[in-house]
Amino acid sequence: MKVTVVGAGNVGATCAQIIAGKDFAHEVVLLDIKEGVAEGKSLDLWQTAPINSYGSRLTGVTNDYSATANSDVTVITSGVPRKPGMSRDDLISINAGIVKSVTEQVVKYSPNTIIIVVSNPLDVMTYCAYLASGLPANKVMGMAGILDTARYRAFLATALKVSPKDIQALLMGGHGDTMVPLPRYTTVSGIPVTELIDKDQLDAIIERTKVGGGELVKLMGTSAWYAPGSAAAQMVEAICKDEKRIFPCCAYLQGEYGLREIYLGVPVKLGKEGIEQIVEVHLDKDEKNLLDESAQAVKGVMSVLDNMKLF
Repeated sequence: MKVTVVGAGNVGATCAQIIAGKDFAHEVVLLDIKEGVAEGKSLDLWQTAPINSYGSRLTGVTNDYSATANSDVTVITSGVPRKPGMSRDDLISINAGIVKSVTEQVVKYSPNTIIIVVSNPLDVMTYCAYLASGLPANKVMGMAGILDTARYRAFLATALKVSPKDIQALLMGGHGDTMVPLPRYTTVSGIPVTELIDKDQLDAIIERTKVGGGELVKLMGTSAWYAPGSAAAQMVEAICKDEKRIFPCCAYLQGEYGLREIYLGVPVKLGKEGIEQIVEVHLDKDEKNLLDESAQAVKGVMSVLDNMKLF
């Protein structure tokens, strides 16, 4: 298996490190536009191979997409963070141009690749990559749900004083304030979380999860990278190893949950074909209303991209 990670910043480098360390890919290519960065980070990571006992070969390149040829999976982390004074539309405009260009280069050399988008705004950038790639929708997806549920599960583990390994959870909807946590589908070793924690405390954890990214920006002055990089790497592993794992991912809906032509976070089965199934869980009236509200917010952002007439 060959995996390419586009963008050698903190998220991309972390993603590449975890993929290589898992030792399921024969080659991991790290690509960046800044001269020497991808080469330096991949060389540094390759020098950890004898220490950490893996054989995945790491290669770094500067803007040379020919080195990514025949990649089975491509992770796109490229883009700029939102800066003070920058509107949402400004951010979409800049990052859409970057993601469009990157995607076109990726599929030029790897026409059968599966694309995982990490760039923000996540839902609309995944939609952008889908339009730019010409690939089937099951081969273009976004990473958000795994990150959001990881934060949710980590906060719950702290509150309950239990291992995060025993917590399973599901979040749906857009990535950000409009995400839809589903406490009914949250369990600790099969025990409904609502039996282990009071409603006020659970609600507080849900609200903290919604602004989890912002909390880290306030603490560090920059976006997170360990958890996002790990989440993307977990998706890559599930695809490359054909694990058929069920994860919440940003997927293109074409009638599921009563929604059409929208990229939104839902549970999916990940395997060698990419998204092999969109899982439709039962939602009660309140949960469905929240999902519809989230979808409406995402549609509004997607319309900004549509109005740019890039495609």
